[in-house]
Amino acid sequence: MVFGDKRAGQALPLKRPTRLGEEVYNAIYAQLMSREISPGGRISVDRLVRELGVSQTPIREALSRLEAEGLVVKTHLIGYSAANQMDRSRLEQLYELRLLLEPHAAARAALNMTDEARATLSKLASEMEAGSNENISEAYGRFAQLDGQFHDLIAHAGGNDLVQETLASLHTHVHLFRLFYHARVTSDAISEHRHIIEAISARDAEATRQSMHIHIERSQARFMKAFAPS
Repeated sequence: MVFGDKRAGQALPLKRPTRLGEEVYNAIYAQLMSREISPGGRISVDRLVRELGVSQTPIREALSRLEAEGLVVKTHLIGYSAANQMDRSRLEQLYELRLLLEPHAAARAALNMTDEARATLSKLASEMEAGSNENISEAYGRFAQLDGQFHDLIAHAGGNDLVQETLASLHTHVHLFRLFYHARVTSDAISEHRHIIEAISARDAEATRQSMHIHIERSQARFMKAFAPS
């Protein structure tokens, strides 16, 4: 007896658990963020098959997803490699753009954000804070994801789709946190996020603008240390 729907008299194949694909993605993402897979380094699908104990299909799906996020590059006839890290000039340009867009978007968000969105923003901040007590390498990569969601939610609440799409397309947070690991990068950001949330909760547009501006300037100072002489 065959269970499930049929097409043309044949049973439909069972779908892989969606959790498997997410776990494979998270495993490769963690290796990229921790630089276990070094920037610019080749990514062997066969090695990942052996290491993760899965078929090529979920691995290639994860790599395609990471390629869309700018963390992986696929070259014809060569295969996959980890994206190179941004250089100092690119970092400076990135922050120049952020300072032009994000404080303004945050000020608008303070006036427009719904109660539900504010609750989500606080939840993201709490998850980032809780993650500081987890395994360092895993928590650091997870923090980058949550940080991206935090800033994307504020940009979305600002009501300008082009601003949000522009910022989202840069995949800013995963590329920044991939530069180097330092505990102050996360601990200081947590405190700054709280100031932003307080200003948004008070619906104080100018205070929110200033808090976001300060946060971005301090973030730039933290990540610029990646280019300091050793």
